[in-house]
Amino acid sequence: MNSDIYDEESESSESGSTDHLESIKPERAFDIWLDRQSSTHAEATIESYEYRLEPFIEWCEENGIENLNSLSGRDIFEYDAYRRRTKDLKTSTLNNQLGTLRKFIRFCEQIGAVEEGLESKVEVPETSLAEKVNTDLLKANRAEELREKLDTYARASREQVIFELLWHTGCRVGGLHSLDLQDCYFDDEDIDRLRHEGDVDLDAVDDLSTPFIYFRHRPETETPLKNKESGERPVALSERVAQRVEEYIKVNRVDRTEECGREPLFTTKRGETARVSKSNIRRLLYVITQPCRWGSCPHGRDEAECKAREHGKESRCPSSKSPHPIRTGAVTRWRDQGWSPEMVGERVNASAETIKLHYDHPDPLRRMESRRQMIERGDSQ
Repeated sequence: MNSDIYDEESESSESGSTDHLESIKPERAFDIWLDRQSSTHAEATIESYEYRLEPFIEWCEENGIENLNSLSGRDIFEYDAYRRRTKDLKTSTLNNQLGTLRKFIRFCEQIGAVEEGLESKVEVPETSLAEKVNTDLLKANRAEELREKLDTYARASREQVIFELLWHTGCRVGGLHSLDLQDCYFDDEDIDRLRHEGDVDLDAVDDLSTPFIYFRHRPETETPLKNKESGERPVALSERVAQRVEEYIKVNRVDRTEECGREPLFTTKRGETARVSKSNIRRLLYVITQPCRWGSCPHGRDEAECKAREHGKESRCPSSKSPHPIRTGAVTRWRDQGWSPEMVGERVNASAETIKLHYDHPDPLRRMESRRQMIERGDSQ
Protein backbone atom coordinates (compact mmCIF):
# COMPACT_ATOMS: atom_id res chain seq x y z
CA MET A 1 0.00 0.00 0.00
CA ASN A 2 2.79 2.41 0.95
CA SER A 3 4.67 1.57 -2.25
CA ASP A 4 1.57 2.47 -4.30
CA ILE A 5 1.38 5.83 -2.57
CA TYR A 6 5.08 6.41 -3.19
CA ASP A 7 4.72 5.59 -6.88
CA GLU A 8 1.77 7.97 -7.33
CA GLU A 9 3.55 10.79 -5.51
CA SER A 10 6.75 10.25 -7.48
CA GLU A 11 4.94 10.27 -10.79
CA SER A 12 3.07 13.39 -9.80
CA SER A 13 6.26 15.21 -8.81
CA GLU A 14 8.01 14.34 -12.06
CA SER A 15 5.15 14.81 -14.48
CA GLY A 16 5.43 18.55 -14.81
CA SER A 17 5.51 20.32 -18.15
CA THR A 18 8.74 20.23 -20.15
CA ASP A 19 7.59 22.85 -22.66
CA HIS A 20 10.38 25.18 -21.52
CA LEU A 21 13.02 22.61 -22.48
CA GLU A 22 14.58 22.21 -25.92
CA SER A 23 14.13 18.78 -27.49
CA ILE A 24 17.33 16.86 -28.16
CA LYS A 25 18.30 13.20 -28.55
CA PRO A 26 20.73 11.71 -25.99
CA GLU A 27 23.31 10.79 -28.64
CA ARG A 28 23.15 14.31 -30.15
CA ALA A 29 23.71 15.96 -26.76
CA PHE A 30 26.53 13.50 -26.16
CA ASP A 31 28.25 14.48 -29.43
CA ILE A 32 27.91 18.21 -28.65
CA TRP A 33 29.31 17.72 -25.14
CA LEU A 34 32.30 15.71 -26.39
CA ASP A 35 33.02 18.31 -29.06
CA ARG A 36 32.97 21.02 -26.40
CA GLN A 37 35.35 19.05 -24.18
CA SER A 38 37.81 18.54 -27.03
CA SER A 39 38.77 22.23 -26.95
CA THR A 40 40.11 22.01 -23.38
CA HIS A 41 41.04 18.35 -22.84
CA ALA A 42 43.54 15.93 -24.33
CA GLU A 43 42.39 13.34 -26.85
CA ALA A 44 42.98 10.51 -24.36
CA THR A 45 40.63 12.22 -21.88
CA ILE A 46 37.95 12.59 -24.55
CA GLU A 47 38.27 8.90 -25.37
CA SER A 48 37.85 8.01 -21.69
CA TYR A 49 34.72 10.21 -21.47
CA GLU A 50 33.32 8.48 -24.53
CA TYR A 51 34.00 5.05 -23.07
CA ARG A 52 32.41 5.95 -19.72
CA LEU A 53 29.21 7.42 -21.17
CA GLU A 54 28.52 4.84 -23.88
CA PRO A 55 26.64 2.55 -21.43
CA PHE A 56 24.30 5.41 -20.50
CA ILE A 57 23.56 6.31 -24.12
CA GLU A 58 22.89 2.64 -24.90
CA TRP A 59 20.67 2.37 -21.81
CA CYS A 60 18.61 5.37 -22.96
CA GLU A 61 18.09 3.74 -26.35
CA GLU A 62 17.10 0.40 -24.82
CA ASN A 63 14.63 2.11 -22.48
CA GLY A 64 12.95 4.29 -25.10
CA ILE A 65 14.40 7.63 -23.97
CA GLU A 66 14.61 9.38 -27.33
CA ASN A 67 14.36 12.91 -25.94
CA LEU A 68 16.42 14.04 -22.95
CA ASN A 69 13.56 16.32 -21.92
CA SER A 70 11.84 13.27 -20.50
CA LEU A 71 14.83 12.13 -18.42
CA SER A 72 13.79 12.11 -14.76
CA GLY A 73 15.36 11.54 -11.39
CA ARG A 74 13.81 8.09 -11.33
CA ASP A 75 15.54 7.29 -14.62
CA ILE A 76 18.85 8.30 -13.06
CA PHE A 77 18.24 6.01 -10.08
CA GLU A 78 17.25 3.12 -12.35
CA TYR A 79 20.38 3.56 -14.46
CA ASP A 80 22.49 3.73 -11.30
CA ALA A 81 20.94 0.45 -10.08
CA TYR A 82 21.47 -1.13 -13.48
CA ARG A 83 25.19 -0.29 -13.48
CA ARG A 84 25.66 -1.45 -9.89
CA ARG A 85 24.16 -4.82 -10.86
CA THR A 86 26.66 -5.22 -13.69
CA LYS A 87 28.91 -8.19 -13.01
CA ASP A 88 32.61 -7.51 -12.28
CA LEU A 89 32.17 -3.72 -12.38
CA LYS A 90 34.68 -2.27 -9.92
CA THR A 91 33.74 0.56 -7.57
CA SER A 92 36.43 2.74 -9.16
CA THR A 93 34.95 2.12 -12.62
CA LEU A 94 31.44 2.95 -11.39
CA ASN A 95 32.84 6.08 -9.75
CA ASN A 96 34.38 7.19 -13.06
CA GLN A 97 31.25 6.42 -15.08
CA LEU A 98 28.81 8.16 -12.75
CA GLY A 99 31.19 11.08 -12.21
CA THR A 100 31.35 11.62 -15.97
CA LEU A 101 27.57 11.21 -16.21
CA ARG A 102 27.15 13.98 -13.63
CA LYS A 103 29.32 16.31 -15.76
CA PHE A 104 27.24 15.45 -18.82
CA ILE A 105 23.91 16.04 -17.03
CA ARG A 106 25.23 19.39 -15.75
CA PHE A 107 25.94 20.37 -19.37
CA CYS A 108 22.45 19.21 -20.37
CA GLU A 109 21.00 21.51 -17.71
CA GLN A 110 23.00 24.41 -19.15
CA ILE A 111 21.63 23.91 -22.67
CA GLY A 112 18.04 23.44 -21.48
CA ALA A 113 17.83 19.75 -22.33
CA VAL A 114 16.87 18.49 -18.84
CA GLU A 115 15.23 19.90 -15.75
CA GLU A 116 17.41 22.00 -13.45
CA GLY A 117 18.63 20.08 -10.43
CA LEU A 118 18.80 16.71 -12.21
CA GLU A 119 22.58 16.70 -11.80
CA SER A 120 22.13 16.35 -8.03
CA LYS A 121 20.30 13.04 -8.58
CA VAL A 122 23.53 11.43 -9.82
CA GLU A 123 25.16 9.88 -6.74
CA VAL A 124 28.84 9.17 -7.29
CA PRO A 125 30.09 6.39 -4.98
CA GLU A 126 33.08 7.16 -2.81
CA THR A 127 36.24 5.17 -3.38
CA SER A 128 39.31 4.57 -1.27
CA LEU A 129 42.76 5.50 -2.50
CA ALA A 130 43.48 1.81 -3.15
CA GLU A 131 40.35 1.51 -5.31
CA LYS A 132 41.34 4.54 -7.38
CA VAL A 133 44.66 3.02 -8.38
CA ASN A 134 44.69 0.61 -11.30
CA THR A 135 47.02 -2.22 -10.30
CA ASP A 136 46.64 -4.18 -13.52
CA LEU A 137 50.07 -4.52 -15.13
CA LEU A 138 52.08 -6.69 -17.48
CA LYS A 139 54.69 -8.44 -15.35
CA ALA A 140 58.32 -8.32 -16.43
CA ASN A 141 58.68 -12.09 -16.87
CA ARG A 142 55.58 -12.20 -19.07
CA ALA A 143 56.89 -9.27 -21.12
CA GLU A 144 60.19 -11.05 -21.67
CA GLU A 145 58.36 -14.19 -22.80
CA LEU A 146 56.42 -12.12 -25.35
CA ARG A 147 59.61 -10.44 -26.55
CA GLU A 148 61.18 -13.86 -27.16
CA LYS A 149 58.10 -15.13 -29.02
CA LEU A 150 57.96 -12.04 -31.21
CA ASP A 151 61.68 -12.26 -31.94
CA THR A 152 61.29 -15.91 -32.97
CA TYR A 153 58.03 -15.81 -34.91
CA ALA A 154 57.52 -12.17 -35.92
CA ARG A 155 60.98 -10.61 -36.05
CA ALA A 156 61.13 -7.04 -37.39
CA SER A 157 57.36 -7.01 -37.86
CA ARG A 158 55.25 -3.97 -37.14
CA GLU A 159 53.78 -5.87 -34.17
CA GLN A 160 57.17 -6.59 -32.66
CA VAL A 161 58.40 -3.01 -32.95
CA ILE A 162 55.17 -1.60 -31.48
CA PHE A 163 55.48 -3.89 -28.46
CA GLU A 164 59.23 -3.35 -28.07
CA LEU A 165 58.94 0.44 -28.11
CA LEU A 166 55.96 0.51 -25.77
CA TRP A 167 57.68 -1.77 -23.25
CA HIS A 168 61.15 -0.27 -23.66
CA THR A 169 60.17 3.42 -23.51
CA GLY A 170 57.01 3.27 -21.39
CA CYS A 171 55.39 5.75 -23.75
CA ARG A 172 51.66 6.30 -24.25
CA VAL A 173 49.86 5.08 -27.36
CA GLY A 174 49.56 8.69 -28.50
CA GLY A 175 53.34 9.00 -28.46
CA LEU A 176 53.80 5.77 -30.38
CA HIS A 177 51.20 6.88 -32.92
CA SER A 178 52.96 10.23 -33.41
CA LEU A 179 56.34 8.83 -34.46
CA ASP A 180 57.74 9.53 -37.93
CA LEU A 181 60.81 8.10 -39.63
CA GLN A 182 62.60 11.38 -38.94
CA ASP A 183 62.03 10.89 -35.20
CA CYS A 184 64.37 7.88 -35.21
CA TYR A 185 68.08 8.57 -34.65
CA PHE A 186 70.37 5.62 -35.28
CA ASP A 187 73.73 7.09 -36.36
CA ASP A 188 75.81 10.22 -36.86
CA GLU A 189 73.97 11.16 -40.07
CA ASP A 190 70.75 11.34 -38.09
CA ILE A 191 72.49 13.51 -35.51
CA ASP A 192 73.48 15.91 -38.32
CA ARG A 193 69.80 16.11 -39.30
CA LEU A 194 68.92 17.07 -35.74
CA ARG A 195 71.23 20.10 -35.99
CA HIS A 196 68.92 21.67 -38.55
CA GLU A 197 65.65 21.27 -36.66
CA GLY A 198 66.00 24.70 -35.05
CA ASP A 199 64.78 23.95 -31.51
CA VAL A 200 67.77 22.10 -30.06
CA ASP A 201 70.84 23.17 -28.13
CA LEU A 202 73.69 22.72 -30.62
CA ASP A 203 76.24 22.32 -27.82
CA ALA A 204 74.18 19.44 -26.43
CA VAL A 205 74.00 17.84 -29.87
CA ASP A 206 77.80 17.57 -29.96
CA ASP A 207 77.69 15.24 -26.93
CA LEU A 208 74.81 13.05 -28.13
CA SER A 209 75.01 9.30 -28.51
CA THR A 210 72.70 7.13 -30.55
CA PRO A 211 70.31 5.36 -30.78
CA PHE A 212 67.21 7.21 -29.53
CA ILE A 213 63.76 8.35 -30.64
CA TYR A 214 62.28 11.82 -30.23
CA PHE A 215 58.61 12.30 -29.35
CA ARG A 216 57.22 15.47 -30.94
CA HIS A 217 53.95 17.37 -30.39
CA ARG A 218 52.40 18.05 -33.84
CA PRO A 219 48.73 18.94 -33.30
CA GLU A 220 48.47 20.73 -36.64
CA THR A 221 48.82 17.37 -38.41
CA GLU A 222 46.71 15.41 -35.90
CA THR A 223 49.38 13.76 -33.74
CA PRO A 224 49.30 15.72 -30.49
CA LEU A 225 51.00 14.49 -27.34
CA LYS A 226 48.95 14.30 -24.15
CA ASN A 227 51.06 16.90 -22.36
CA LYS A 228 51.59 18.96 -25.51
CA GLU A 229 55.00 20.69 -25.79
CA SER A 230 56.02 19.48 -22.33
CA GLY A 231 55.57 15.93 -23.61
CA GLU A 232 58.30 16.37 -26.22
CA ARG A 233 61.42 14.43 -25.27
CA PRO A 234 64.20 12.20 -26.62
CA VAL A 235 64.24 8.66 -25.23
CA ALA A 236 67.33 6.47 -25.45
CA LEU A 237 67.03 3.00 -26.99
CA SER A 238 69.05 -0.12 -26.35
CA GLU A 239 71.05 -1.45 -29.30
CA ARG A 240 68.77 -4.50 -29.53
CA VAL A 241 65.55 -2.49 -29.71
CA ALA A 242 67.06 -0.01 -32.17
CA GLN A 243 68.21 -2.88 -34.38
CA ARG A 244 64.67 -4.28 -34.56
CA VAL A 245 63.29 -0.85 -35.44
CA GLU A 246 65.85 -0.47 -38.24
CA GLU A 247 65.10 -3.96 -39.55
CA TYR A 248 61.39 -3.20 -39.61
CA ILE A 249 61.97 0.04 -41.52
CA LYS A 250 64.19 -1.66 -44.11
CA VAL A 251 62.21 -4.88 -44.57
CA ASN A 252 58.59 -4.68 -43.45
CA ARG A 253 57.49 -1.05 -43.27
CA VAL A 254 55.07 -0.14 -46.05
CA ASP A 255 56.46 2.93 -47.80
CA ARG A 256 53.65 5.47 -47.50
CA THR A 257 53.56 9.23 -47.01
CA GLU A 258 50.74 11.34 -45.57
CA GLU A 259 49.16 14.16 -47.58
CA CYS A 260 50.91 16.67 -45.31
CA GLY A 261 54.27 15.18 -46.33
CA ARG A 262 55.02 13.30 -43.12
CA GLU A 263 56.36 9.74 -43.20
CA PRO A 264 54.84 7.75 -40.31
CA LEU A 265 56.94 5.10 -38.62
CA PHE A 266 53.94 2.77 -38.46
CA THR A 267 52.05 2.68 -41.73
CA THR A 268 49.00 0.87 -43.09
CA LYS A 269 49.04 -1.42 -46.10
CA ARG A 270 45.88 0.09 -47.53
CA GLY A 271 43.20 2.64 -46.75
CA GLU A 272 42.87 6.40 -46.97
CA THR A 273 45.24 7.15 -44.10
CA ALA A 274 48.91 6.15 -44.20
CA ARG A 275 49.41 6.19 -40.43
CA VAL A 276 48.23 3.26 -38.30
CA SER A 277 45.43 4.46 -36.01
CA LYS A 278 45.65 4.39 -32.23
CA SER A 279 42.69 2.02 -32.07
CA ASN A 280 44.52 -0.41 -34.35
CA ILE A 281 47.64 -0.18 -32.19
CA ARG A 282 45.51 -1.08 -29.16
CA ARG A 283 43.98 -4.03 -31.01
CA LEU A 284 47.43 -5.30 -32.01
CA LEU A 285 48.52 -5.19 -28.36
CA TYR A 286 45.44 -7.15 -27.30
CA VAL A 287 46.35 -9.76 -29.93
CA ILE A 288 50.03 -9.91 -28.95
CA THR A 289 49.24 -10.43 -25.26
CA GLN A 290 46.69 -13.22 -25.80
CA PRO A 291 48.37 -16.42 -24.51
CA CYS A 292 46.67 -18.61 -27.12
CA ARG A 293 48.52 -16.77 -29.89
CA TRP A 294 51.74 -18.40 -28.72
CA GLY A 295 50.52 -21.52 -26.93
CA SER A 296 47.49 -23.04 -25.24
CA CYS A 297 44.64 -21.14 -23.59
CA PRO A 298 45.11 -20.90 -19.79
CA HIS A 299 41.37 -20.34 -19.30
CA GLY A 300 40.18 -23.66 -20.69
CA ARG A 301 38.37 -22.11 -23.64
CA ASP A 302 37.80 -23.76 -27.00
CA GLU A 303 39.81 -21.51 -29.32
CA ALA A 304 37.52 -22.32 -32.25
CA GLU A 305 34.53 -21.01 -30.25
CA CYS A 306 36.22 -18.25 -28.27
CA LYS A 307 34.77 -14.80 -29.02
CA ALA A 308 38.09 -13.19 -28.06
CA ARG A 309 39.64 -14.73 -31.16
CA GLU A 310 37.33 -12.72 -33.42
CA HIS A 311 38.60 -9.57 -35.09
CA GLY A 312 37.94 -6.54 -32.92
CA LYS A 313 36.96 -8.58 -29.86
CA GLU A 314 40.44 -9.50 -28.63
CA SER A 315 40.02 -7.42 -25.46
CA ARG A 316 37.51 -9.99 -24.18
CA CYS A 317 40.36 -12.35 -23.36
CA PRO A 318 40.99 -12.24 -19.57
CA SER A 319 44.75 -12.33 -20.17
CA SER A 320 45.04 -9.73 -22.94
CA LYS A 321 46.45 -6.33 -22.05
CA SER A 322 45.68 -2.81 -23.17
CA PRO A 323 48.54 -0.26 -23.49
CA HIS A 324 48.14 1.10 -19.94
CA PRO A 325 49.09 -2.14 -18.10
CA ILE A 326 52.11 -2.46 -20.39
CA ARG A 327 53.20 1.08 -19.48
CA THR A 328 52.53 0.31 -15.80
CA GLY A 329 54.58 -2.87 -16.00
CA ALA A 330 57.49 -1.03 -17.61
CA VAL A 331 57.45 1.65 -14.89
CA THR A 332 57.30 -0.95 -12.12
CA ARG A 333 60.24 -2.84 -13.64
CA TRP A 334 62.41 0.29 -13.66
CA ARG A 335 61.47 1.08 -10.08
CA ASP A 336 62.30 -2.49 -9.06
CA GLN A 337 65.70 -1.99 -10.71
CA GLY A 338 66.37 1.04 -8.51
CA TRP A 339 65.39 3.92 -10.80
CA SER A 340 64.07 6.94 -8.90
CA PRO A 341 60.50 8.17 -9.58
CA GLU A 342 62.03 11.33 -11.06
CA MET A 343 64.17 9.40 -13.55
CA VAL A 344 61.27 7.18 -14.59
CA GLY A 345 58.98 10.21 -14.86
CA GLU A 346 61.34 11.96 -17.26
CA ARG A 347 61.47 8.89 -19.48
CA VAL A 348 57.71 8.31 -19.62
CA ASN A 349 56.59 11.96 -19.31
CA ALA A 350 54.84 11.85 -15.94
CA SER A 351 55.42 13.52 -12.59
CA ALA A 352 57.14 11.67 -9.78
CA GLU A 353 53.90 11.88 -7.78
CA THR A 354 51.93 10.28 -10.62
CA ILE A 355 54.54 7.54 -10.95
CA LYS A 356 54.30 6.67 -7.26
CA LEU A 357 50.48 6.78 -7.13
CA HIS A 358 49.30 5.30 -10.42
CA TYR A 359 52.13 3.35 -12.01
CA ASP A 360 54.47 2.05 -9.34
CA HIS A 361 53.21 -1.35 -8.12
CA PRO A 362 56.27 -3.05 -6.67
CA ASP A 363 56.87 -6.61 -5.66
CA PRO A 364 58.11 -6.10 -2.06
CA LEU A 365 60.81 -8.77 -2.33
CA ARG A 366 62.25 -7.35 -5.55
CA ARG A 367 62.14 -3.84 -4.14
CA MET A 368 63.99 -4.99 -1.02
CA GLU A 369 66.75 -6.51 -3.16
CA SER A 370 66.94 -3.31 -5.18
CA ARG A 371 67.47 -1.33 -1.98
CA ARG A 372 70.04 -3.89 -0.80
CA GLN A 373 72.12 -3.34 -3.95
CA MET A 374 72.03 0.41 -3.43
CA ILE A 375 73.10 -0.02 0.21
CA GLU A 376 75.98 -2.30 -0.81
CA ARG A 377 77.14 0.19 -3.44
CA GLY A 378 77.08 2.93 -0.82
CA ASP A 379 79.05 0.84 1.72
CA SER A 380 81.72 0.07 -0.85
CA GLN A 381 82.50 3.73 -1.44
